[in-house]
Amino acid sequence: VQLQASGGGLVQAGGSLKLSCAASGRIFSSAVMAWFRQAPGKEREFVALIRWNRESTLFADSVKGRFTISRDNRKNTLYLQMNSLKPEDTAVYYCAKGSHYGTRQHEYNYWGQGTLVTVSS
Repeated sequence: VQLQASGGGLVQAGGSLKLSCAASGRIFSSAVMAWFRQAPGKEREFVALIRWNRESTLFADSVKGRFTISRDNRKNTLYLQMNSLKPEDTAVYYCAKGSHYGTRQHEYNYWGQGTLVTVSS
């Protein structure tokens, strides 16, 4: 499986962006897809995940209520809708695929290349 993230850019605080992650190859129904992010000088952190077949989701407290994660089975694509963006959301966002419902990086064995989101104040 290869993952290709896109949709990043520069946005003002309070604005919105929608990230996409296109997956090549089959995504089995038991898969878990997630978004992580890494801000400058900080460690990569969990943002959100979705279980591919049941659409159950989980969000980091820092984005809860502002971000939505979804997927399109037919397009094999994962999305992250980000609303009410804050300067502290500035980071490189990575999509990832794993098989366990978890928030730790080592639980994911396929990663996209990352897309930069910059939120100006």
